[in-house]
Amino acid sequence: MPREAGTPPHPQRMRVGRIPYVNCYPVYGAVDRGIVALDADLVDGVPTALNQAMADGALDVSVVSAVEYARDAARYLLLPDLAISCDGPVRSVLLLARRPAGDLDGQDVVVSRSSMTSVALLGLLFAHVWRAQPAFVPGDAEVSDVAGFAADPHDARLVIGDAALLLTGGAAAAVRAEYPFVYDLGAEWKRWTGLPFVFAVWVAQRATPVADALRVHGGLIASRDWGIDHLDLLAAQASGVTGVPSGACLDYLSGLDYGLSYPHLAGLTEFYRRLVLAGDVPDGTLAFLPAA
Repeated sequence: MPREAGTPPHPQRMRVGRIPYVNCYPVYGAVDRGIVALDADLVDGVPTALNQAMADGALDVSVVSAVEYARDAARYLLLPDLAISCDGPVRSVLLLARRPAGDLDGQDVVVSRSSMTSVALLGLLFAHVWRAQPAFVPGDAEVSDVAGFAADPHDARLVIGDAALLLTGGAAAAVRAEYPFVYDLGAEWKRWTGLPFVFAVWVAQRATPVADALRVHGGLIASRDWGIDHLDLLAAQASGVTGVPSGACLDYLSGLDYGLSYPHLAGLTEFYRRLVLAGDVPDGTLAFLPAA
């Protein structure tokens, strides 16, 4: 049974973070089913909770927001060939707006408290693509109650994760009625740069023994490979949890990439380059967990 981020770990076991969103199913599905062994305690948390747990040294290995690696690259090592990315629409990171994004200058935009990368990407898009300077207001990006949106005074909000899938699935018509302008941030990045976008990476603490980190990495890669081969099974699981039709869940999972190839690295470094220029993260380099 996974723990929540921040709860005491089992002594002398690796502590591995997991985001309990549908997009992580392909990486952890085989572990959850006992098909791939992972000698570690799994700790569940939203991205910002796992980011903080890694920063505090409370986890040994975790999936984190891409921005968390850039924020403190000297602390972490990237796990090779493991990420959550898209090369076009991502479907689960959306800006919902009552007016065009370029008309939101000076307006409040509700943004996620739980995803640093999505908020950072949204800031770049507003600055360089939509040419507007809204005020970001921290809020709940996992809200999927369309009826509640009608009373929301804000003209736009960022919605992420499983809630975004719900809002663009069965609730799509209601969302369009309330927020006629819907921007998929993965698609907007692709249109702007021509590159894939990496939302999340897996990292290990540099202080974690390499052999232990490599064992976890090997388990996650094996589980990821199983997951990619069984997306239909995972889509059915996702449908049962979210209520989104399994076909839509399969389309969503099939549109994500869980590797970290040269094109993904090009997109990741371009994202970091622009964040550095904006003064949002310090300049740094990519450092990977060494091979055994």
